[in-house]
Amino acid sequence: MSHRFTRDDLERTARLARLELNAAEQDLFAQQVAGILDYADQIQRIDTSGVEPTSHPAGGGGAMRDDAAVPSLARAESLAASADADTAAGLFKVPRVLG
Repeated sequence: MSHRFTRDDLERTARLARLELNAAEQDLFAQQVAGILDYADQIQRIDTSGVEPTSHPAGGGGAMRDDAAVPSLARAESLAASADADTAAGLFKVPRVLG
């Protein structure tokens, strides 16, 4: 990596993500992200030319099992456990996320 992650980079990223960070948080996070990126750069420099590509680190594609249909929680029971549900309509009420 030719560019060291700086506080200016963090400020730009925080602005794009609409995060409000105080000066101490900016310094801390800039240092932490720089450390993460430096470590990723170290990993990129490892010679893997003699290593076969794999789809799973444990080999064999991971622990697989057959899918089996099992009964799920009844709608009335799951609605009863909700803090704010419209049981008559059979729907959960959630806070508005957009606009």
